[in-house]
Amino acid sequence: MITFEFKQICMKNYNSTVENRFIKYAKIDTTADPNSTSFPSSIIQKDLGKVLVEELKELGIEDAEMDEWGYVFATIPNNTGNNGLPTICFCSHMDTAPDCSGTNVKPIVHRKYDGKPIILPDDNTQIITTEQHPYLKEKIGDDLITASGLTLLGADDKAGIAIIMDLANHLMSNPEIPHPDIRILFTPDEEVGRGVEHLDMDKLNADFGYTLDGGTLGSLEDESFSADAVKIRVEGITAHPGYAKGKLVSAMKVMSDFISRLPKDSWSPETTSGREGFVHPVSIEGGMEESTVTFIIRDHITAKLTEYETRLEDLFKATLSNYPELKYTFEVTEQYRNMKEILVDVPFVSQYALDAMSKANIVPKPAIIRGGTDGSKLSFMGLPCPNIFTGEMAIHSRHEFVSIQDMEKATATLTELVQIWAKHK
Repeated sequence: MITFEFKQICMKNYNSTVENRFIKYAKIDTTADPNSTSFPSSIIQKDLGKVLVEELKELGIEDAEMDEWGYVFATIPNNTGNNGLPTICFCSHMDTAPDCSGTNVKPIVHRKYDGKPIILPDDNTQIITTEQHPYLKEKIGDDLITASGLTLLGADDKAGIAIIMDLANHLMSNPEIPHPDIRILFTPDEEVGRGVEHLDMDKLNADFGYTLDGGTLGSLEDESFSADAVKIRVEGITAHPGYAKGKLVSAMKVMSDFISRLPKDSWSPETTSGREGFVHPVSIEGGMEESTVTFIIRDHITAKLTEYETRLEDLFKATLSNYPELKYTFEVTEQYRNMKEILVDVPFVSQYALDAMSKANIVPKPAIIRGGTDGSKLSFMGLPCPNIFTGEMAIHSRHEFVSIQDMEKATATLTELVQIWAKHK
């Protein structure tokens, strides 16, 4: 049996690899396709998966593999001699958001950021400023990475991947750092809400987990939105437009009338913050004969989703009172639930992460997510899974940036965290 003295080893002999890894990963196009029915939604996501498997094996992690669905798995074995320890999973997603191009990303490193506006070279209208992004004021002196102005950067969530890979490199290079079994998981299609759709939980075989998909330094998110989707479809009455008087009822105009009735000063993403929920139309399609609008419904209190959906349907019925001859359907689909509902029963999972930050000389900042992560679903699939910071900021946009030092401090946090888990009783 190998024994260890449990002392703060942390970043002794640390050789940072996050910068080079991140730049390499960012250049690989992994844009998810929200209109695809395949899994992963874009086959190009597997290009990154293949690279990661190869790198993991180069580190000496023999069981690294990518399955048919594009999930990457690997294990860093328990080195404490205590076989009773839980298995811990670190997870990040490989895909990038379809909101902004992820093709031909050109990462640019800005050494020792001085606080001045960053003009992106491939589109001089794209200027990153402290006024637009106040977090930059805290990053003066850091080395920042941006894209070139034509694409997103992909720090969401390739920063998380680079951090986990950096941790793997650090642990494999320093076997004196005690840790339990660590399962590494990289997922596809998180950005289109399907990240764990085909995940084999028995194969993952972990007890507790952490996603690396958070933002500001020190943030630990263990409370997310609960989320539903609503699809409303209405059938109009068609007629030749030249002879339509008294006959035509355009489904498209009816739906436009309905959307115009939504509150203008509340109940929407652009008018809410903190723990306030919202109802948000994200797409509308169709024509005179038929029209469909899709909403996302969000709140941190799951029970409120039903209240919002009832209110939304009542508003639609009120709209249809002017068109009594029309038929409609109102379809609700569950998307994910607030991870806090699970994590409240295992508070030590979040506390260990906060303690690890303190040990790494980082001020912990417990926070809530106005959104969801793979961890939201994983928590309800049997893997309690809060979210740790990566430094990714201005995500889903051409202004996206990440601090190299934030990523390195995330690696320091994970190094402390695995040692805390090595003492778990």
